[in-house]
Amino acid sequence: GLTLDNLDWVVCHQANSRILDHCIKQLNADPAKFYKNIDRYGNTSSASVPILLDEMNRAGKIHEGDLIILAAFGGGLSAGAMIIRW
Repeated sequence: GLTLDNLDWVVCHQANSRILDHCIKQLNADPAKFYKNIDRYGNTSSASVPILLDEMNRAGKIHEGDLIILAAFGGGLSAGAMIIRW
């Protein structure tokens, strides 16, 4: 029953900035909810999500009670996602 409006952050696999921008556009989502670091680290594969969470936490961007979706994809068209409350 949740929508993007209910989420505080969308933390995605950082494979390609164009892919992220396309997803934001297709979802008609608020770009401010999508934290990006691909410009600083490049494609960090499956490590993208924990790297992003650590970076966001250290910067004080994540707060207790925030609702965050974590999403990643890998080789062979595998994918995974979950919603967590911080």
